[in-house]
Amino acid sequence: MPLPGKLAALAEDVSNWGRFGDTDERGTLNHIDDAARRRGAAAVRRGVAFSLALPLDEDGPQIGAIPGRDNPAREMISVNRTFGAVAFSDDKVTMGLQAATHWDALAHVSYDGLLYNGFPADSVDETGATRCGIDKVGPLVTRGLLLDVARLRGVERLEGAVSVGAQDLAAAASAAGVSVEAGDVLLVRTGQMQLLLAGDREAYGHPSPGIGPNAVAWLHSHDVAAVAVDNMTFEVLPGADGSYDLPVHGLLLRDVGMLQGQNWNLEELAADCADDGVYEFLLEATPEPFTRACGAPVSPVALK
Repeated sequence: MPLPGKLAALAEDVSNWGRFGDTDERGTLNHIDDAARRRGAAAVRRGVAFSLALPLDEDGPQIGAIPGRDNPAREMISVNRTFGAVAFSDDKVTMGLQAATHWDALAHVSYDGLLYNGFPADSVDETGATRCGIDKVGPLVTRGLLLDVARLRGVERLEGAVSVGAQDLAAAASAAGVSVEAGDVLLVRTGQMQLLLAGDREAYGHPSPGIGPNAVAWLHSHDVAAVAVDNMTFEVLPGADGSYDLPVHGLLLRDVGMLQGQNWNLEELAADCADDGVYEFLLEATPEPFTRACGAPVSPVALK
């Protein structure tokens, strides 16, 4: 099905199809060039590192709303097994690749029978994503910017179903004293992560503040490389019209060609940024390169 009404017009306005070549499968990651990476490296002043990842264990954010997207289940497959003079211990994990802190690949969403750049939706089949999979991302290192919308609004956490729009992003960047440049990755803090850290997985998942359709054109016009958010759904849920159609997924992944990250823990980083007034950093956020995957775990690190 096509997007309805105004969203269809917006999709046409922000489309990056063909911008990076007819065979491109990386979308706005193409904005990350040597200059963007040097800009990120120049942002490192103190040498302090912040992990933005959730722990990978059974107590993750998944509560069964999406069948099969299970929290990590780890088991030992070898415990002190002797091999000559030494002993080995090994374990394995079963999990949904988008269960915890992750990037959605461009193959994650299609509509109207098409993926990003006009590839057919059936290029994702039972073997996985033959186009636009997470393995096409490669090293993801650039300047990161924290846009703390919750702090901007003077609250610890935005209420559920509050939409973050273009004005919020522009105001948060202005308050942080940063100018968004091509190839930057934006980390948008709503404060929703606080619910999960407090143990309330139900409230964390829904309702949720998040990116609204109004933000899409702004992200596109600034040539942002990717966006990550501290919630489960990335976008606001339910939407402004009460729907659960997740239109921002379609607009960003399918039309703009922009990776989106979910379940990023921005709390410690945000506290430090508020303390020293510096909201830029070097971001290393390369996803695990699962071949043909529609998304992958990531353990992002911000270095200030």
